[in-house]
Amino acid sequence: MLTTKQLRDIKALQYLCEADDQITLKLNWDMLQNREANEKNDFFYYEDEELIAFLGLYGFGNKAEICGMVKPAYRRKGIFSRLLDEALAICKNRKYREILLNAPAASATAKEFLKTIKCDRTSTEYQMKWSNMDLHEDIEVIVRPSLSEQDFKTEIQLDISCFYFLEDEAVDYNQRIRRDDKQRFFIIEHEKRSVGKIRISHEESEAWIYGFAVFPEFQGKGIGRRALRQVIMNEYRNGYDVFLDVEAKNSNALKLYESCGFRTFQAQEYYTLGTS
Repeated sequence: MLTTKQLRDIKALQYLCEADDQITLKLNWDMLQNREANEKNDFFYYEDEELIAFLGLYGFGNKAEICGMVKPAYRRKGIFSRLLDEALAICKNRKYREILLNAPAASATAKEFLKTIKCDRTSTEYQMKWSNMDLHEDIEVIVRPSLSEQDFKTEIQLDISCFYFLEDEAVDYNQRIRRDDKQRFFIIEHEKRSVGKIRISHEESEAWIYGFAVFPEFQGKGIGRRALRQVIMNEYRNGYDVFLDVEAKNSNALKLYESCGFRTFQAQEYYTLGTS
């Protein structure tokens, strides 16, 4: 678990780096604020009590994502490489099947660093924000809180079916995110059947949509679109700006989000790394 000072130091360094580089870092604050006490996922470099560099490791079932930053005046000194080596050693010990380094697409500094290590760019993720537009709500699809043990099992099966988790990985991941009191979990129902799920994370005035999935046999029927509209309007009425992430290569999802009023405002790139 990170201390209040550590979280404050990370935030201050993030603001400094983002302002200097004109980028937005993806540091997964919902996860930083809910770290497990007995796991090492965060790596710090301090000088004279000032945080100079930070790297965060984020586990998603069989996959790990890594993102970090270094104060501009301290770059090209090998600091980030040392933190990365520490993180990769832990990834190897945990036997992640995939390790991804995340970098803002607009970051020239990140691109220069990536040239120095063995990695391959594998995907681009768009971060999208909803623009106010009229959305028709459909009562044939119900979005309700996930409350029961059966709801939890449904979420597990959706992660297996739609996000290719192994069962034990899906159970562990869902148990972890349930500990975050800023997260809200919902089940999507159609004709009295649980067919999908969606998760909302709140951070100040922002609502982020995660884990949106519909069982394959119910896809292509407009169920996901109608559920998404309900969620958007509910968050908007409660005063939140609504955001989500989507892989650029997922053209169907991208078209769905754009048709519901989402617009891309920045991109993140992912590079596959090895543990050896």
